[in-house]
Amino acid sequence: MGSCRRSVQTHLNFRVKKYHRCFTPLLNLKPQRKCICVSFSIISPKKPNSAKRRIVKLSIRKLKRRVLAQIPGPGLTHGLKPYSRVLIRGGRTRDLIGIRYRVLRGVLDAAPVVGRKTSRSKYGVKRF
Repeated sequence: MGSCRRSVQTHLNFRVKKYHRCFTPLLNLKPQRKCICVSFSIISPKKPNSAKRRIVKLSIRKLKRRVLAQIPGPGLTHGLKPYSRVLIRGGRTRDLIGIRYRVLRGVLDAAPVVGRKTSRSKYGVKRF
């Protein structure tokens, strides 16, 4: 014999919807959001990895919030300065704690990666 809730579900023939947690809450279920750069820093990732990762602190003016995002691609070729406008997307970096967003390269003020041949769409490189 099932529980009372189970019998009510089967009697009314419907399912209770699962709660879906949003992993990128500042995007408000949108694919991208425009932000303004505040400051830049370099951090090191969690234990087995050892590279230096470039991150940027961004200000979302409409929400009046600050957020950290990773700048993908090699080196300091992104060409960003304070008060540069960038577009961010969701995408967690697993070896960086607390960083859930990435900067889109090749859009607004973020420069594309020069000389990229594979995975060009991720780094804003046009077809050559």
